[in-house]
Amino acid sequence: MQTPTPITLQSPRLRLEPLTADHAGALEACAQDGQLWSIRVTSVPAPGDTAAYIAAALRGQAEGHMLPFVVRDAASGAVVGTTRFHDIVPAVDRLEIGYTWYARSWQRTHVNTSAKLLLLAHAFDTLGARLVGWRTDNFNFASQRAIERLGARKDGVLRHHALRRDGTVRDTVMYSLSAGEWPEVRAHLEHLLARPR
Repeated sequence: MQTPTPITLQSPRLRLEPLTADHAGALEACAQDGQLWSIRVTSVPAPGDTAAYIAAALRGQAEGHMLPFVVRDAASGAVVGTTRFHDIVPAVDRLEIGYTWYARSWQRTHVNTSAKLLLLAHAFDTLGARLVGWRTDNFNFASQRAIERLGARKDGVLRHHALRRDGTVRDTVMYSLSAGEWPEVRAHLEHLLARPR
């Protein structure tokens, strides 16, 4: 697998651009739309913490285990959220998709499906990944439904696995999609995006 490097990924409706420090204001506005930081089971930065959140993502990029993006609506040009590749392990042709969140007004639209189609196509078709993974909090049922809707398979639960922002310890639900499953999942995502809403 090739090591992921900063790149812009685009479809007719969505653009994923390399995340930079300049996106802090736009992402803080996204988080304000729905007060997303108040959701206990997410990693959305609280007001005033967005610059540090971006700095940590860019450190992960410099260290080679993350590739963060800002998500932009193609029609309006508005920043609507963020996502990233993480836990990138080229030696075993594996990476994960996560740290994904969108402004409340863009949730339950085409955005998540469009973004995942772009990311999965890049991971499997360009980088040569053999497996793409996801992980989420055991109480983040909306995230679990969204991952399952994509066609990923639930691998299991890692119990007492990671700290939440509030200091409690979560169980982590793990999902994955293999390269062999990707053609059918691509067709499924394209079908979802083509349906009238």
